[in-house]
Amino acid sequence: MLTSANKEFTVLLVDDREENLVSLEEILNQENRIFLKARSGNEALKLVLKHENIGLIMLDVQMPDMDGFEVAKLLKSNSKTRDISIIFVTAINKEEQYVLKGFEYGAVDYLQKPLDINVTKAKVNVFERLYFYQGELKHTVNEVEKVNKQLERFVYIVSHDIKSPLSSIITMLSLLEEDHRILKDNELQSKIEMLSQASLHLSGMIGSILDYSRKSMSQQTIEEVDVQELVLQTAYLLFPPKHITISVNDDLPVIYTRKLKLQQVFQNLLGNAIKYNNKAQGHIQVGYNDRPSFHEFYVKDNGAGIPEKDQDSIFKLFHVTNNQPTRESATGIGLNILKMLVEEQGGKIWVESNYGEGSTFFFEWSK
Repeated sequence: MLTSANKEFTVLLVDDREENLVSLEEILNQENRIFLKARSGNEALKLVLKHENIGLIMLDVQMPDMDGFEVAKLLKSNSKTRDISIIFVTAINKEEQYVLKGFEYGAVDYLQKPLDINVTKAKVNVFERLYFYQGELKHTVNEVEKVNKQLERFVYIVSHDIKSPLSSIITMLSLLEEDHRILKDNELQSKIEMLSQASLHLSGMIGSILDYSRKSMSQQTIEEVDVQELVLQTAYLLFPPKHITISVNDDLPVIYTRKLKLQQVFQNLLGNAIKYNNKAQGHIQVGYNDRPSFHEFYVKDNGAGIPEKDQDSIFKLFHVTNNQPTRESATGIGLNILKMLVEEQGGKIWVESNYGEGSTFFFEWSK
């Protein structure tokens, strides 16, 4: 990892006059700094290509053959050198048009000759810290990518291992559907058919997760999704108790998105609305509001509601309210995952709730 405590900072000084190079090195000299010096634009370009760890270029504008603007333009056109910070050093008056030209060619700052020693030192110190911060950030990003790859591999293995016994369950359910004893019992036959449909749906989801775990975000398929159909199918396969009704407004749109992610959000919100509904007659409604930049969806219920003190923290990892679920236990993970999924789309998720009367969860999905 790059840190100022254990790494050197390389500065390339470019000026056609030797005395200016010597003066700059004397002003900027510190224990951890290495200085490379070039007397022309061509020499500077050769040094940059030879040394990959240059953190800053102090570039004189007025040089024969190739001036500082031309050098900066060439550096910025090369993918290997475009991110190196450049400070132009010039004796020309800093007129606005001249300064803008420098920024257009890739300068990040200007220093006026004759140099103010304190200003020069301060500016270079800032760019040195920035260089090491960027190194630390790059290291962190690389570590996160490694962890993500490990998680994706884990998801793939788990999903693959689940799919095998699930295939056996689907086969057994198919055999039961053809059993004459089952065919004689309409209620049992209906339940077997529901289990079969749920198993096939789960198999499809696992297939999508396997595909998802093998692809980066940019590779994941964006497809046409009929949201109303998606929500109706999701609600059906959650098998809500008979005392709970789920209604879906007929204005839900058809959108282009990553279907699996949107399905996860609705499945969790509907599942929670069922799980925490403590009314004799439970009602859940799914609706939609069209916004300029987002699709705004909501899931409304008449369940237990959320205490006001918990409403700002329910999306935090492992946060569990005092509400008692009517089905399986709560883990405090689901809403945090939903928050990440929604924010990944550039949107946000929030709740409006009256304790004892019910909740409405809203979330935005980018258009």
